[in-house]
Amino acid sequence: MPPYSSVQKQQIAQFVSFTQAKDTVATKFLKQYRWNTEEAIDAYFQSPQAAAGATPAINQIFDKYRDSPEESPDTIGIDGAMRYLGDINVELDEVTCLAIAELLKSPSMGEFTREGFLNGWRSVQCDTIDKMAAHASDLRARIPTELDLFRRVYRYTFPLCLVQGQRNLQFEIAVEQWSLFFSTPKGGVAWNTATTPWLDWWIEFLEGCGKKPVNKDLWQQVEVFMRKSHEDEAFGWWSEDGAWPGALDGFVAWVREKRGNSEGAMEVE
Repeated sequence: MPPYSSVQKQQIAQFVSFTQAKDTVATKFLKQYRWNTEEAIDAYFQSPQAAAGATPAINQIFDKYRDSPEESPDTIGIDGAMRYLGDINVELDEVTCLAIAELLKSPSMGEFTREGFLNGWRSVQCDTIDKMAAHASDLRARIPTELDLFRRVYRYTFPLCLVQGQRNLQFEIAVEQWSLFFSTPKGGVAWNTATTPWLDWWIEFLEGCGKKPVNKDLWQQVEVFMRKSHEDEAFGWWSEDGAWPGALDGFVAWVREKRGNSEGAMEVE
């Protein structure tokens, strides 16, 4: 091996350890990506060299949890997914479970594909159950405080929870997921405040409207609305000319009426 600095040697060793590639391949990709280890590893796994031999350790973990190896060699079904999530200390009814689904690009709840599983864990350099559990724990801590992460997981949940063949989310499923994302016990962000039970009122309002299915635009905008309502519970930011879904327009009017101030000049204690 040509003379490299101690830092570069560590980077080569890290690349080899994670990809199982040869030293020469490691140095080639690291040089190409200016010794940025993360970018080099990502590029390697997108290359033809990696296609023929995926990371053995992650493949072995995937194979351990397949429900029907003969019938579905590249799919982990609901039973295997439950065992796997249990082994990485993730509960089924917490936001972290949805974050793992987003990371691994699950096609539906309780299902993992080999491609999504491999690419997801490669991207965060986790090739053991212990590392995967540690990453899940890290996600659990970050989700409530990192807006981009929270929003990415929240938005991925919409297609993840769709019933096959439908474009809108069933009302009961939407409520179940809002109760996870917008409360703290299961790792979300509390929407209810000391002055306004926002989540409770939102569900009450929708129930009064006939429990209609939830479309993608409404699903996404509810999370934006939640954050705006935290900034100013008196709706100082609200405009009837804004591009909000009709359901949220109706909710604002409903909340104002419920507060006994239909013109919106509310006093927050």
